[in-house]
Amino acid sequence: MKKNNPIYKTILLKLSGEAFLGKEAHGIDADTCACFARQIKEVNSLGVRVAVVVGGGNIFRGQMESKRFGLDRSVADYMGMLATVLNGLALQNALEQIDVPTRVLTAIEMSAIAEPYIRRRALRHLEKSRVVIFVAGTGNPYFTTDTAAALRAAEIKADVILKATKVDGVYSADPFKNKNAKKFKRIKYFEVLKRNLKVMDSTAISMCMDNNMPIVVFDLLEEGNIKKVVLGEEIGTLVQ
Repeated sequence: MKKNNPIYKTILLKLSGEAFLGKEAHGIDADTCACFARQIKEVNSLGVRVAVVVGGGNIFRGQMESKRFGLDRSVADYMGMLATVLNGLALQNALEQIDVPTRVLTAIEMSAIAEPYIRRRALRHLEKSRVVIFVAGTGNPYFTTDTAAALRAAEIKADVILKATKVDGVYSADPFKNKNAKKFKRIKYFEVLKRNLKVMDSTAISMCMDNNMPIVVFDLLEEGNIKKVVLGEEIGTLVQ
């Protein structure tokens, strides 16, 4: 008999910019965005409060592009933050097309297209069962969207961070490059840092460790996985 009772009341879903690529080489794949929206709606309809932090690497990666173009790192990071806004608006549109009330909150004020991030406002939207999409990272250069996810999760008192990736969990090495890579079902924050595993950046992992914020790393490409995690099925890797 399948479970139908969520084990989490509030989740923060972290979607990388690369996730929005889908089958495209650059930019945003509409079908992939629609797939995200369907999965989020599934979870939202269970009464789970859903917040999302999106990356912008499918459009612009600050750290990488600063070296490539000789940009000042701060300028490049702000450009990357703007890229997350494009992804956030695309996801909002996909959600609203299937009748899911959604609000985009930005760490960099741009009142014509999104609400400024105010913690109490975010909590109020979540209380009203609206999906909240956080964009523009933390609003500061030198901080990744992983760190933004850890920060926002702590601020809204989320029960868990769901880190969606292209692999089905955390491995001892890159499973695409090393066939002997071992998958972990559970792993401690300290081990992630010690082994330098690329789950999230070290600042984000440390913040989660300080706030006892569990992270579930799972395969994004299989539709329905977000619901499975929320219902307590053991998929992916639990970091705590």
